[in-house]
Amino acid sequence: MNMGLENQDHSSRSALPELSFSRRACLRGAAVGFGNLALASMLAQSAPASSADPLAARTPLFLPRAKRVIFLFMKGGPSHLDTFDPKPLLQRDSGKPLPFAKPRVQFAKTGNLLASPWKFSKHGQSGIEVSELFPHVARHVDDLCIINSLHGTNAAHGGALLKLHTGSDNFVRPSMGAWVSYGLGTENGNLPAFITICPTLAHGGLNNWGCAFLPAACQGTPLGVASRPAKDAAVRHIRHPLLTSAQQREQLAMLDELNRRHLETVGANQALEGRIQSFELAFRMQTAMPEAQDLSGESAATLSLYGIDSAVTENFGRQCLMARRFAERGVRFVQVTHSDPFVQWDQHSDLKKGHEKNALEVDKPIAGLLADLKSRGLLEDTLVMWGGEFGRTPTAEGNSGRDHNPEGFTMWLAGGGVKGGFKHGATDDYGYFAVDNKVHIHDLHATLLHLLGIDHTKLTYRHAGRDFRLTDVHGEAVRQVLA
Repeated sequence: MNMGLENQDHSSRSALPELSFSRRACLRGAAVGFGNLALASMLAQSAPASSADPLAARTPLFLPRAKRVIFLFMKGGPSHLDTFDPKPLLQRDSGKPLPFAKPRVQFAKTGNLLASPWKFSKHGQSGIEVSELFPHVARHVDDLCIINSLHGTNAAHGGALLKLHTGSDNFVRPSMGAWVSYGLGTENGNLPAFITICPTLAHGGLNNWGCAFLPAACQGTPLGVASRPAKDAAVRHIRHPLLTSAQQREQLAMLDELNRRHLETVGANQALEGRIQSFELAFRMQTAMPEAQDLSGESAATLSLYGIDSAVTENFGRQCLMARRFAERGVRFVQVTHSDPFVQWDQHSDLKKGHEKNALEVDKPIAGLLADLKSRGLLEDTLVMWGGEFGRTPTAEGNSGRDHNPEGFTMWLAGGGVKGGFKHGATDDYGYFAVDNKVHIHDLHATLLHLLGIDHTKLTYRHAGRDFRLTDVHGEAVRQVLA
């Protein structure tokens, strides 16, 4: 098996195929036995990871600007035209036909142009225009790098979600969080390298945070689901109701010995090794995870900053605060999903009602997260990414909605080595197509990896006879957005 990051130092992935022994052979020859080896790794929090550990911390190929990522995912597709991409001609020509051809493939039938119901105004020293939907985020516009020229390849939620999360809209591939975990390992062996908070189970579900053929330890650990309150999002069975910690150690040591015998019988087995690693991590998490999720030590001012003192913003605010706590504890990739079973950001009708509800729920928590990260010195090396799977059409669906639009839309980045108070690229005069400095989803992924110190062409994994990567055979880092 050939693993990527070929040009890195001795901790790189390329070093792994050259080893003369496998994990199985190492464990078979260990004088202390597998059970004691596993127990030692659980008890020694700072012990150096073995070269066979898929989450051993690794040195990036070049100096990274970011150490971790927080992805604020707006499920359903927020309208760029009503948030961060103002279009004066759309306002002027509302009700008229679009003066050029629509895409050949569309999700639904749309009619004439539909003006935005919201006003835009300039903010910060940069003078970037932001919709009145986001008054709190607008105060941080000088920290935002707004990419107005994103484009994808799929107008359906399922395909677009998979494209955004995995780089592929028609195959099961590892998610970007899994690739980041695989490429860099973890900063904290007592917590997962990749956590997704309240993820949606729709439109690809676990494939959006899965690891596919990468080592099992790289997949995302879900906390809760989008349809349940964030206050209920927790790792189940984190405390054993009957056994003491010492008893669990003995039990796990016995289980490890049985797994050792199994490995000796069947040979190298990635699924079994992943299961062993999951048992080890689960044991270590019993102390680390409850502490990380416990918000009782946060000040009233901090809770208010995230909007946790308000019924409207409490749910998403709690997710954003947990994201900060995980980030400062060394979790490499944290995803926070805003979604509900009914409204989401998918306004095929009642655009004004739906977007106002959604923006009100997330605006203050997002601004609180940015302010909190900055005040703690974390924004410098934490990349925050905001957006959905596509944008919306400038033409109306029915009388009051917008259809899916992957042809041109907006996402923004903050911190982690990107230019603040900066806009990159543009859509056409009405906001339908990305036309200037276009950024494909593959380019976005390449840029994310570059900021983490990874050359996206080197982060590969040999599977089924070919080398795979997050960006497939495409993508270039967008260097114009780098600070």
